[in-house]
Amino acid sequence: MQEKRYSQMKEYELKQEIAVLTEKARKAEQLGIVNEFAVLERKIAMAKAYLLDPTTFHPGEVYEIVEDPESLFKIDYMNGIFAWGSRVDSPDHEEALPISLLIKKS
Repeated sequence: MQEKRYSQMKEYELKQEIAVLTEKARKAEQLGIVNEFAVLERKIAMAKAYLLDPTTFHPGEVYEIVEDPESLFKIDYMNGIFAWGSRVDSPDHEEALPISLLIKKS
């Protein structure tokens, strides 16, 4: 059986997937399996991004990064659930972050 992509899942399916991944991540963390934990955390962030509305994120605006609240991220453009831009402290390095990792700076 072929698994659905996150983009094809309905809201309740995404929430179920997030719950399953969160449980797996918790177990991996308890067992000290750092690599697996990191992969699962990324999958959770991707699934959560599909629960958000990308139109609420705007180029030119600055956001805090969930995993690194000391860093600020300025969006240059949006591509689906990814915000492309750079961290304010390293403007020459472009990167893409799932929108679930961004928090509107107050």
